[in-house]
Amino acid sequence: MTRLTARALIAVVFWPSLFFFWFLGPFVFLLLSTTSSEVCARLETRAEFLAAANGALPMLVLQTLIYAVPIVCLVLWDRLAPEPARTQHIATCIKLFIIAAITGATWDYGSSLVCDGYGQSFFSSAWRMTSYLPIVGLLINIPLYILTFSLGRAFSTRDDITEDGVIHSKQNNS
Repeated sequence: MTRLTARALIAVVFWPSLFFFWFLGPFVFLLLSTTSSEVCARLETRAEFLAAANGALPMLVLQTLIYAVPIVCLVLWDRLAPEPARTQHIATCIKLFIIAAITGATWDYGSSLVCDGYGQSFFSSAWRMTSYLPIVGLLINIPLYILTFSLGRAFSTRDDITEDGVIHSKQNNS
């Protein structure tokens, strides 16, 4: 399989995952999480709140793994066509992604602990501070999205075509 074919196959995974998971995914997970408001009113004890919050952990792990698909594609592209500048940008993407994932998971977990249907404060008021984490997440995700999109565009563009549209014939059968 040629490198060009492998890069094209990665692009087939990268672009739909970027669009559906990163741009549409948050709306789907928001819709799924709105059902928790019905559950909140039925929780009465500290143990029930903690069980509900801990029950969200598998969904958070799955969500993070799904969101990691575009980053994995960037790493694979870099392995096929390594460039030091792009490698550093990918490392930045990975760092931003990890920070965004931790911020998002803390917000999701904390918001499930804040939910107190009967006005009882079972947990520290510090968990209420997690309501500000979506703003922090947005400030992290905007540069992450822009950098990931630009890297994806750079990787999925053919190297053998110049700006004037001329195709340079070079054998890329490695």
